[in-house]
Amino acid sequence: MTTPASPQETGPQQTDPQGLGPLRRMCWIFPDRESTRTTAMWRHYFWDLYAEIAEELGLTWCRHSPDAVTVDATDPAHPVVYVDEEPVTPQDTLFVTALYSLPYQSMDIFNQYSLYAVLEQAGFYLPFPPYVSLIGNDKVATVLHLADSPVPPIPSIRIGTGRDVAKHHYEVALDRLTYPAIVKPSGWCGGGGINLARGPEDIRGLASLAQGGDTTLVAQPYLGDGTVDYRVYVVNGEPYAVMRRVPEAGSPVANASRGGTMEFPPIPPELAEATAWFAEKLAIPFFCVDFLYDGEKYWFSELEPDGVIAPDFTDPDRSLQRDITRARFTAYRDAHAKWLANGAPSAPTGLFTPTAHRAPTSAAASASAAPTTSAPRSETR
Repeated sequence: MTTPASPQETGPQQTDPQGLGPLRRMCWIFPDRESTRTTAMWRHYFWDLYAEIAEELGLTWCRHSPDAVTVDATDPAHPVVYVDEEPVTPQDTLFVTALYSLPYQSMDIFNQYSLYAVLEQAGFYLPFPPYVSLIGNDKVATVLHLADSPVPPIPSIRIGTGRDVAKHHYEVALDRLTYPAIVKPSGWCGGGGINLARGPEDIRGLASLAQGGDTTLVAQPYLGDGTVDYRVYVVNGEPYAVMRRVPEAGSPVANASRGGTMEFPPIPPELAEATAWFAEKLAIPFFCVDFLYDGEKYWFSELEPDGVIAPDFTDPDRSLQRDITRARFTAYRDAHAKWLANGAPSAPTGLFTPTAHRAPTSAAASASAAPTTSAPRSETR
């Protein structure tokens, strides 16, 4: 174990009077905008189970909106961070910082992302850096960042909507789009807003509706009726489990919110093999990769750094959901411990440069690489 570096060497650090670690708290930053019905549903499906698994591991799981976090930076070299008035330190707390951007969360987007930058600069371990959350949030940013995927990314066109949407300037990019096409928001989740467009006029209508919420759209070729969705859960760089989602008859999307059914088969060999590439590229303890299968070919669809670990409704004990969640939280805990042991580096100078966060690929690169807030891949296995 290496000796932790001093604050002068690694940037702003907080002092833990009890020494380094152990991790005691995992804090999800999540906008507090859910309805009472949705809150009850999320608690039943995920949040209560997350708290139970964390407790089994000797940890506390909590969920807070961005405004619950207060930062005293009067001494920038030794910031003090509070969550609901309770002081927290990089030694005892990690923050999960996925960016949520559904319509009713839109007013929280800037507060979320700026807080994530503050937490990173304050020296906290974030299981995935802010830039990964941003790349995973926008579907075109995802396919651009992971363009060399061994499973080809689905062709995508990003369409901005706004005051001039009626001028149809975006149509300059639609020449290579085939119909029918899928049109969906670039930053939503859960199958919301996904529509089938059978020609340019349908896209015009959908874009004019999206204008009402300044919602950026993505257009993609429709892969055909019955296209199946595979979500691979990746833990410590290895494919841990897969969820297969099958659309309801007549639906262009397989999400459960749109009537799709879920099952948990063995991981298809082609997707298991591709996982190693994604793990090398991302170098974070846990993430999900979504693929589409058109009956002949797999397509890379989306990256989910905080992907939903769905319950198997055929199992009243929800054993697989508990198993994946336990593996995820254990990976976070272990990566946090190794991050502390290596000196708990603060954010690199190039915070918004993805390459600054990547694991070194050679001894020479390792010697010259900037410190990162996410553990190198070798530290997360």
